[in-house]
Amino acid sequence: MSLDRPLRVGLMVPANNSTMEGELLAWLPAGSTCQTLRIARGAAMLDADTLPAYRAVALDLAKSFDRDALDVIVYGCTAAGFIAGPAADTAIGSAIAECTGLPTITTAQAMVRTLSRHAVKRVALVTPYLDAVNDRLTAFLGAYDIQVASLSSFKAKNVDELAAIGSAQVAERTRIALQTDCDAVFVACSQLPTLEVLRALSASAAKPLFSSIQVSALLAREIQ
Repeated sequence: MSLDRPLRVGLMVPANNSTMEGELLAWLPAGSTCQTLRIARGAAMLDADTLPAYRAVALDLAKSFDRDALDVIVYGCTAAGFIAGPAADTAIGSAIAECTGLPTITTAQAMVRTLSRHAVKRVALVTPYLDAVNDRLTAFLGAYDIQVASLSSFKAKNVDELAAIGSAQVAERTRIALQTDCDAVFVACSQLPTLEVLRALSASAAKPLFSSIQVSALLAREIQ
């Protein structure tokens, strides 16, 4: 299938996510569509303790997709991919693919595949996560021989604080990250608004700049 052909995406995001569907479609070919399933969750940020229940709900929910109307599934919560490590991220993607019969990517997988493709060994991160989850992200990238050169976090304590983070705030931290000693900058989390940030900064940036939503779209276009 041509990379410019419209895609029919089955998107799975946390129930609170108000950003990914619209921005994902903006990164995809014109005419693409999203069939979005929202994964129930509590008000707290995901962590190692709450992740197993969240993943169980997600896997059961995936059975609700209208499979005949889709080309590819995107499991679109970055943290839900990396918190439990590479093997668990691969496992949830494989489990969703098995129950839907459709090619499936995770945002965490898209992140490491994109960074590896661009030979990134030192990445500067912008995240919304608390320290314990940032540590999990650092370890996840380390498993792929990608070192975190710097990390700037909003440290949102709950989904309300996460939703309150605007594109201007993301842009400010991203500009600073681009000035650090790194091979690339990655804005992690599919709730953070990044479409306009990347469009505004990438053209003049001296190094590659990526986000969770952008790389999910890029990989979806390739593997469907």
